[in-house]
Amino acid sequence: MIEELKIKLSDEVSRLQHELNVTLPAEIRKAVELGDLRENSEYKAALERQQFVQARLGQLRQRLSKLSQIDIAQIPSDRVGLGSRVVVEDLQTKGTETYSLVFGDSVELEDGQCSMSSPIGRALVGKALGDLAVLKLPSATRRLKIVELHTIHDTRTNGAA
Repeated sequence: MIEELKIKLSDEVSRLQHELNVTLPAEIRKAVELGDLRENSEYKAALERQQFVQARLGQLRQRLSKLSQIDIAQIPSDRVGLGSRVVVEDLQTKGTETYSLVFGDSVELEDGQCSMSSPIGRALVGKALGDLAVLKLPSATRRLKIVELHTIHDTRTNGAA
């Protein structure tokens, strides 16, 4: 999971680096050739895009740095944590729901994924199989029993990381 995210972020860094070093300079050069820069919308758009790309590259590099500092060995193997897939039973409705805990700033949250900093994530983190998680929401309080737990260690062992 962490390696996949590193690869995805590294790919975006490479793409943006190419845009910053090759594509945007060509667009700026072309816009400069058009003449008066004060009223040149192509020039202004290229400069704005350049600033955006530089800012995004800074964010991605910082994120990659933080990912490199994560020690998988520090994530519990018997409790909910980063990368865990948890099946919970709502004690009131008796329905089950499945959640996968991901980073808070994951670019794409797919169905069933929740960030560790979300209310459901905070309620589940640190809980073990059979534990009760209390989720306090503005409209209600939900009591969720953990009926199935697969940690990041399980997925790494099975080769599904």
